Amino acid sequence: MKKHFIILCLTVLVWGLHACSVSYKFSGTSIDYTKTKTISIDKFPIRANYVWSPMESMFYNSITDAFAQKTKLKVLKKDGDLQLAGEIVEYSQTNKSISSDGYSAQVQLKIAVNVRFTNNQKHEEDFEQRFSATAEYDSSQQLSAVQEELVQEMIDDIVDQIFNATVANW
Repeated sequence: MKKHFIILCLTVLVWGLHACSVSYKFSGTSIDYTKTKTISIDKFPIRANYVWSPMESMFYNSITDAFAQKTKLKVLKKDGDLQLAGEIVEYSQTNKSISSDGYSAQVQLKIAVNVRFTNNQKHEEDFEQRFSATAEYDSSQQLSAVQEELVQEMIDDIVDQIFNATVANW
């Protein structure tokens, strides 16, 4: 009798484990790769009043690398299942804080990017949205000395925001 009970319990346990299915996505994406296989990413031209020309290629390289490395999507120049387009609409610097002598102590850089996202498989997910990031530097430094590093940090932040808004299930 005890032997039959143990066999019955093991059978129920095995059947119960087989019936349950747990799925984890370590990539952090919510892409159905059976339907969505490609993404096209346009260049994001600079439409800001203040222009630092390397920013356009830095942004394009960062966003294409993010989608190529974090998803299984093939990155195309045009006509992808998913499409990203837009422009860099702001690159500015403002005084963040004033020192006791009345001069600027900290300067804040800001980048804003307008993004148009199209999902040709699910148009209800289409959107147009503005993403931005800021970084500060000490006013005793020249912008040219810190610009490349700070711009890359802000671009990385914006690319993460765009990635999360488009293909991550957050």
